[in-house]
Amino acid sequence: MNHPYLLLWLEGPLQAWGHDSRFGRRDTLDFPTKSGVLGLLCCALGAGGEQREWLARLADLDLQLLAYTPADKLGKATPRLPLLRDFHMVGSGYDDADPWQSLLIPKTSEGKKAVGGGTKMTYRYYLQDMAFAVALQVPADEADSLAAALQNPVWDVYLGRKACVPTELIYQGVFATAGDALVAAANLAAQKGRAPSFAVRQGEHDGEVITLNDVPLQFGQHKRYRDRRVTVLPVDTDG
Repeated sequence: MNHPYLLLWLEGPLQAWGHDSRFGRRDTLDFPTKSGVLGLLCCALGAGGEQREWLARLADLDLQLLAYTPADKLGKATPRLPLLRDFHMVGSGYDDADPWQSLLIPKTSEGKKAVGGGTKMTYRYYLQDMAFAVALQVPADEADSLAAALQNPVWDVYLGRKACVPTELIYQGVFATAGDALVAAANLAAQKGRAPSFAVRQGEHDGEVITLNDVPLQFGQHKRYRDRRVTVLPVDTDG
């Protein structure tokens, strides 16, 4: 059976796609992760919990994307802006007399309260002024329901973190192939004065091959993932 592709347009002043973060340092990948994209779909569907069976249907399907930055006067992609670093203090303000709130107060390795009431410093990193055209392959019998959910989401959808609000409609159509979807994305990008910066293709191709632990097997309280190989390519070599 041929599986169609959803075209998602992910654009906003800030985006954050974590893949290797620690509590005190919340990094972002240079482009959306598969887990982040599927999590966005779960928000649109209002689907909570583990979602193991649904995730299994999408785990091996294709995901390709093109990254866009604003175009210069010659129509070429401008350099990506540096990551924005945001500073947060977390862990303060909880009532340690309340059993539930007490669990949220950071502890030392011995389980004791840290000096300063358990307050912890964190640094969070964000992509700035990026747009991504994501061609996501989906089961044919789910394409219509996913398209409807993206146009009328049950829960708020966001670009990685809840602070990252999209500034364009995410759903941009259903297409027979990834190529068709990305051509439509290129037309939208041209209208917006954006030019392609780089591409990411699933699997190993001629380019920079990297391994991401971003294929979700289970959401919910105890999340589980497996690895995926992707190739990052300059757009002029992406055939």
